[in-house]
Amino acid sequence: MSTVLITGATSGLGRYVAFALVRSGHRVLVHGRDPGRTERLVAELRAEGTAEGFAADLASPAEVRELGARDSEAHPELDVLINNAGVGSGPRGAARELSADGHELRLAVNSLAPVALTRALLPVLRANAPARIVNVGSAGQEPLALDDPEFGRGYDGFSAYCRAKFALASWTFTLAEELAGTDVAVNVLHPATFMDTAMVREGGVTPWNSVADGAPGVPALATRDMGSGGYFDGTTAARAHEAAYDPRVRKRLTAVTGQLLTL
Repeated sequence: MSTVLITGATSGLGRYVAFALVRSGHRVLVHGRDPGRTERLVAELRAEGTAEGFAADLASPAEVRELGARDSEAHPELDVLINNAGVGSGPRGAARELSADGHELRLAVNSLAPVALTRALLPVLRANAPARIVNVGSAGQEPLALDDPEFGRGYDGFSAYCRAKFALASWTFTLAEELAGTDVAVNVLHPATFMDTAMVREGGVTPWNSVADGAPGVPALATRDMGSGGYFDGTTAARAHEAAYDPRVRKRLTAVTGQLLTL
């Protein structure tokens, strides 16, 4: 039995995966932004198995680090992290949004938060190897303008989402190289295109797939040995945006991410 932390678990894909894992006998730690919704989910999950809730706003680096510290202290046996929480493109034509700390919101939640949370939990994950990190990405990927990572020029919500998911994929490959030989695997996946979630509907898109269609890849990567440093389309090995593999791009992106997280 693994102890699994899932971010963004109160709705959509995260909720579905939480139930799938708890029904499989795993101890499931669920994160949500809203404490009330998080506790209601925990109550439902406990009817099926072992669960615990943690609330935090992932748009705040301070709260992300606090979440990592709380989880590490409460569950030193943690061996799986699923970075699922995300912010979609928003309504069409919506203005650029900032987090409480002043970062472009989609970059903050979809890229910076997974980096910060994973860094906070790496000591525990390494201590419990074999361990796994699953980053929920997207087939929608667009290279960041590294001279304008927070999209201050010509902002577009869909592009902002795709840029943040590109950053997440690229960082996954960098982290996999860093963790080589530690028996901590890290992979990124595109679960399914335009699943029936609030995020997709908010963007004005008619869903193409159900959450159930997109769910299988996440538990598979969380519980099975599928290598490390891979990009998956569901459960099938695939290729991310080619620029995400470029060592020069990854090096510059790592530096930019580090700078943003220390601001």
